[in-house]
Amino acid sequence: DKIIATANSLGVDSGDYAKQMIKKIDSEMKYFQVDEPTVWLKATENIDNIITFVSKLIDKGYAYPTKNGDVYYSVDKFTNYGCLSNRNLRDAQNNYRIENDEEKQNPLDFALWKSAKPNEPYWISPWGKGRPGWHIECSTMNMSAFGEQIDIHGGGRDLIFPHHENEIAQTEALTGKQFAKYWIHNGLIKVNGQKMSKSLGNSIMLEDLMKKYHPEVVKFALLQNSYRSDINLTDDIFDLAQKHIESFYQVLKSVEENFNTNVKLGNPEIDKNLMEAMNDDFNTPKALSYLFEIFKNMAKKVENNDESVVGDYHGVKNAYSLLGLFKNKTQDVLSFNKENLAIPQEILDLANARWQAKKDRDFAKADSIRNEILSKGYEVKDKKDGFDVVKI
Repeated sequence: DKIIATANSLGVDSGDYAKQMIKKIDSEMKYFQVDEPTVWLKATENIDNIITFVSKLIDKGYAYPTKNGDVYYSVDKFTNYGCLSNRNLRDAQNNYRIENDEEKQNPLDFALWKSAKPNEPYWISPWGKGRPGWHIECSTMNMSAFGEQIDIHGGGRDLIFPHHENEIAQTEALTGKQFAKYWIHNGLIKVNGQKMSKSLGNSIMLEDLMKKYHPEVVKFALLQNSYRSDINLTDDIFDLAQKHIESFYQVLKSVEENFNTNVKLGNPEIDKNLMEAMNDDFNTPKALSYLFEIFKNMAKKVENNDESVVGDYHGVKNAYSLLGLFKNKTQDVLSFNKENLAIPQEILDLANARWQAKKDRDFAKADSIRNEILSKGYEVKDKKDGFDVVKI
C-alpha cells in the first residue's frame, strides 16, 4: 500500500518505483557488506501461487469471497488465533485499529485478496481484478521457497500482531502443521530516547551513516545491543564505536607490522567464547565485550614480542567475521576514518573563533560563525569543557 501511495504521489509507475527502491536498498546493503540472501523472492513473481493459496483456503472454509471481489480470512474458523501475541479475539478487537468493511463477517477478518481500486496495479483472479493482501504474500513466498514448515521466522516486534499472527492463521489452516518453530522479534529504534519516526523528524538514514562511518563502525554500534531490546541511538553512539574499532585495528596493524601473519595459526578459545555467546540467544553484547580483553592482551603480546599474538590475530578475525567484523584490510579501515572524519583547519579555526566569541559573550557573532560552519557541511557541538566539530 505504501509503495502504491508513494508512487502515485510522485506520478510514477509503482513497479518502476519498487525497482528503484530495491536498487537503492541493495546498494546500501552492499556498502555495509551484508551477505546476499541465498534466495530472492518477490510477491509480484508469486501471484499464481498466491491465488492458488487463497483458493485452497476458500475450499477449506477458512476464507470467503465478497460480491465486491475481495477475499477475507475468517478468524473465527481458526481456533488458535492469537497464539503468538497471547490475545483473545475480544482483546484484539478492543486494542487494534480495524479497517471496517460492511462485507466482513467479523471486524478482525483480514484481506487475502483486495479488489482493484483506481490508479492501482492489479492481476486477474477468480474473484476479479485485484491484488494480494499483505499477509498472504509472506505465507505464500515462505511455502514456495521452504515448504510447509520453517525453522526460524524473524521480524520486528511491531509485526507480532496482526502480521505474524495472520501468517500463522492462514498457513496452519492450509497445512494443518506448525508454521514456524521459533519466532525471533527484534526491538525498535529510538533516537535520544524517542521512537524514530518521520513525523518526529528524527530519522537516521543509512545513506547519512554511509557518508560518515566505515561499515564496521556502524555494525559495532548496533551489535552492542541485544536484538530483542529497543536500541537507543544517542548522539555519540557511532563516534564511540568508531573509537573502539580504530583502537582494535591499530592493534591489528601493529601485529601485521611486527610479525609474520602469513602463518595461519588460530586461537580456539576466542572461537569457543564467541560460540557460547551466539548460543545464548545471539548475545552480541556479550560477544563484543570479549573484544576489549582480547585486544588488551594482544597489545601486551606485541609489546613483549610474543609470537602467540599471531594466533590471536587470526582467531579474532576468523571468529568475528561471523558478525561482519575485522573482514577488511587494516589500512582501509584506518584511512577511511581519517579521510572522512578529519576536520579541515579552516573549520577548526572558525570553531575556535566562535568559542572565543561565546567567552566574550558576543553571541550574535558566535551564531553567525556557527551558521557559516554549518554552510560548509560541519556542525559544532558544545560540551562543558569545550566543543566538538563533526561532519554532517
